[in-house]
Amino acid sequence: MSDQRLLRVGSVDDLDAVVALMDGAVAWLVSQGRTGQWGDQPWSASPARVERLRGMIEGGELLVLDQDGRPVAALAHGPRAHDYVPPAGEPEDFVLLLVSDPAARGAGRALLDESWARARAAGLRLQRVDCYAGDDGKLVRFYESAGFTRSVPFDVKGWPGQVLERRA
Repeated sequence: MSDQRLLRVGSVDDLDAVVALMDGAVAWLVSQGRTGQWGDQPWSASPARVERLRGMIEGGELLVLDQDGRPVAALAHGPRAHDYVPPAGEPEDFVLLLVSDPAARGAGRALLDESWARARAAGLRLQRVDCYAGDDGKLVRFYESAGFTRSVPFDVKGWPGQVLERRA
């Protein structure tokens, strides 16, 4: 991959690309023996999962990073957390989804930085995200390296999660 990158605001028209990124991420996680996060089946095989992605896109803003003319990362964020996440008690920007092609180094971080800049420009002082906290905790450490701190652990039907936050 080259460095010809374009960050843009996406829309529901990008749903197929987001689903393809999710399928690629699941395949990569499976190849690493890491099925706890998103399972071992492609998201495209589940109409319910595809509709869940559609809801994330429609419920906030979708940021897409294109590289060499194709999407390599997507981030959906907005004013409301997922239903299973404890409320913040103040206005926030919540990262609903972050997915990237593992070969596109730094793509996820670029989208996190952009979403945080947009949240701050809108006057928000809090951005939160939730993630899978199982296995070796590598995903939690990724968010910590991006400036988030752990706030609330949670469990959804045996799926260990962690809410992280960063403040202006």
